[in-house]
Amino acid sequence: MSSDWLLGFPRSDSRGVGVDSEEFRPSLGLYSRCLRAGTRGVGGSCGPYALSFGEVASGFWQAAMLFLAAGTLVLGGVACVSIFSLCFQSIMKKSLFNICGVLQAIAGLLLMVGLMLYPAGWGSEKVIHYCGPEALPFRPSLCSLGWAFYAAIGGTLGTFLCAVLSVQAEIATSSDKVQEEIEEGKSLICLL
Repeated sequence: MSSDWLLGFPRSDSRGVGVDSEEFRPSLGLYSRCLRAGTRGVGGSCGPYALSFGEVASGFWQAAMLFLAAGTLVLGGVACVSIFSLCFQSIMKKSLFNICGVLQAIAGLLLMVGLMLYPAGWGSEKVIHYCGPEALPFRPSLCSLGWAFYAAIGGTLGTFLCAVLSVQAEIATSSDKVQEEIEEGKSLICLL
């Protein structure tokens, strides 16, 4: 949602008056942009540059938005399914841990494809305006990556980590020792 995916080269305010005449770096996200951050980052002209899906900077960014949205939607489904794990251990004889792990892996793949499509759109006219005429796909020229892109990478890695932990949770809860504890009537079991 942030516009801090790609940071443009430093520019100075064309007005050239007062305290606001410092240099600033415009930023560009998948569908939003920030042209001017005011004094100390307050104010400015930030918001969506694309009011419809067709106005997004490039076809690659449109595809990236679809993959990122699909991955996020799947993760939302995982969150809903995981709530049932408080009451049920399986659905239709399938472990909730395995179901959630598979869904998290699928979401991670969708997010990864979206993140790989993002730099392919750096050759679009909008990016060239922000980054200079030498901007090409996978080469941002005068721009640099912003914190939002790194946060998306971190979230994707976290998604894959959660998928691995789901498999480990299934292994831990399906052991013979756990089944014996459940048969004895214990509901909270901690194995080390």
